[in-house]
Amino acid sequence: MPEPIEKPFDKEFMATLAKGLRVLELFGRERPSMTLSQAADLTQESRATARRILHTLRTLGYVEQKGRDFFLTPRVLDLGFGWIASQTWIDRAQPVMRALTERFSESCYAAILEGDEVVFVAHAASQRVMQNAIGVGARLTAFHTAIGRVMLGAIDEKQLMTMLRMAKLAPLTPLSITDRQALFDRIRDDAAQGFSIVDEEYEKGLRSLAVPVIARSGRTFAALTITTPSTRMTRTEMRERFLSALKEAAEEVGRGVVN
Repeated sequence: MPEPIEKPFDKEFMATLAKGLRVLELFGRERPSMTLSQAADLTQESRATARRILHTLRTLGYVEQKGRDFFLTPRVLDLGFGWIASQTWIDRAQPVMRALTERFSESCYAAILEGDEVVFVAHAASQRVMQNAIGVGARLTAFHTAIGRVMLGAIDEKQLMTMLRMAKLAPLTPLSITDRQALFDRIRDDAAQGFSIVDEEYEKGLRSLAVPVIARSGRTFAALTITTPSTRMTRTEMRERFLSALKEAAEEVGRGVVN
């Protein structure tokens, strides 16, 4: 359950707008619809407040109602794709990622770091069927994914340790690293070598290789990853086959970003 919204000490902060956005964030794959009562319970607001929020969102076209249930409408896509359209590097990354996919017949993804999660912003899918393909907008924990670790490796060490202390490091598979010091050391080691390989820590049977995407200023602003079933090739084979090409692709994308 999300934490109740606490108004910061800022007279410009609009608590009502924040509550409306919180309701939109509650919808997702695991909760494609909500009743009024569920919205009130999940936001810890009164039914009257939840009703006004849902009425406003319906009037604006962001949700629709069928019986007692409320659903998102396609209009919410405008909110996310407006940001994607403003990121010109994503347009440059797409053909680079497609070339990797065509060369290796493996799916390639690009993501950014937001807090302790990675948000996928582009992908080039292979013809091979992946059990759990990742779509644009999907969020995964950064700590147990290769694409997350290479971006976490660019963070100041003190800040990284603070993030680890605050994180809930629940194991996603028996191989997930949950010891904070061990995870800190792994992230720093990956940063030193310039890439990360994660074996079945996020999902059993899945192996990923990732490299950071670095702007000309030296700032890490994204990462690229190639993901394969762990039965298809070993860690060594994956590194030997993909790493050089993946680094070249990341350098090509990063060259177009100044800051």
